[in-house]
Amino acid sequence: MEKRLEQTPDQISAILAAAQKRAQELSLPYAGSLTPSEAYQVWQHAENSPQNAKLVDVRTRAELDWVGRIPEATELEWLSYPSNQTNTHFATELQQLISSDSLVMFICRSGQRSNNAATAATQAGFAQCYNILEGFEGTKDEAGHRGNTNGWRKAGLPWFQG
Repeated sequence: MEKRLEQTPDQISAILAAAQKRAQELSLPYAGSLTPSEAYQVWQHAENSPQNAKLVDVRTRAELDWVGRIPEATELEWLSYPSNQTNTHFATELQQLISSDSLVMFICRSGQRSNNAATAATQAGFAQCYNILEGFEGTKDEAGHRGNTNGWRKAGLPWFQG
């Protein structure tokens, strides 16, 4: 992961508190919701901290290959391509990849599947689950295209063509 800003523990705590407040206001069943930039700051801080934060990209293999990948993210499909069937082994596979004590941030294309993944992970015993709002490509613009309004790529965060 490339280095950007160094965040203090107090700044990270403030980011997480804001994310938790969003979750409470929306009655979400998981710990919180982060913007892409906030998620990146938390993830970046975790490299030099005892806080064990993981970024889990739940997009399909096709999306990862054709649209782009986030360096060093854990990749675990929520839906299978091309059937769009829910990965019934998602929670088990997640438990094999990541400790349930970790702070886990989920991202997808727009924030919908990652919302479902954060909910399922919380139900599976992961206590610190966060959804990344806007996702990798963001919401659609007036013309129905993604990537122009918001999201991970629009925020200028690290990614590469897969």
